[in-house]
Amino acid sequence: MSSAGNPGPVPGPVPGPVPLPDPPLLIITDRGQAQAPLTEIAEALFRAGVRWLMLREKDLDPTTRRGLLQDLVARGAPFGARVTVNGDLAAAQAAGAAGLHLPAGNDIGARLAEARRTLGSGALLGVSAHDPTEALIAAESGADYVTLSPVFESASKPGYGPALGPAGLKALAVRLTIPAVALGGIGVGNVGACLGAGAAGVAVMGAVMGAADPGAAACKLLAALAAALAAENAAAGVALGQILR
Repeated sequence: MSSAGNPGPVPGPVPGPVPLPDPPLLIITDRGQAQAPLTEIAEALFRAGVRWLMLREKDLDPTTRRGLLQDLVARGAPFGARVTVNGDLAAAQAAGAAGLHLPAGNDIGARLAEARRTLGSGALLGVSAHDPTEALIAAESGADYVTLSPVFESASKPGYGPALGPAGLKALAVRLTIPAVALGGIGVGNVGACLGAGAAGVAVMGAVMGAADPGAAACKLLAALAAALAAENAAAGVALGQILR
């Protein structure tokens, strides 16, 4: 027990969420829509400027998925890209992936804690959320970000109820203490609406995976994202200037 003259160690700062990759565009794989091998698509995406790729091929056997993940991690390394995987903690650890994405559920706190212990404090851990309860529980349980979906109608996200739309996205995002990444029906024309509604980034599957030229599709999304981020930063600067008058 500490005496009055020796209060004991002072607690350090509570670590915050691991930052999202820059730029905050997440491309999610789907070889069912792809017109070329995922390794070739990944190479094209990294050369186009993508710095966040998630392997989602849940139907692959664990050994094949781990091998593919190792290949993608190696291809992304020269570009400083962060490659994560959906749901496979063992593969993430074996391949040296940058993080893990998990589905929501009653045991999400325990699964996030296990992932953090296994992958380390710098691992990027995300959770899929489709309603306020899932999103808030993920934020309180140690996730670094949540994907909120579907924001718009999307063939890639069937069965999750009506689309949130920008208003629904905003209603969720403002309640969170961690970044929200908009997912579902995202394209060049609505990236700005997502950021304007409070999303910190966007996630895309079909618009890139199903494209004849995934690299070119990614370039267009990156340009739209850069323009939206610039607009948000400019608006924030104007607001701050008005406050300081």
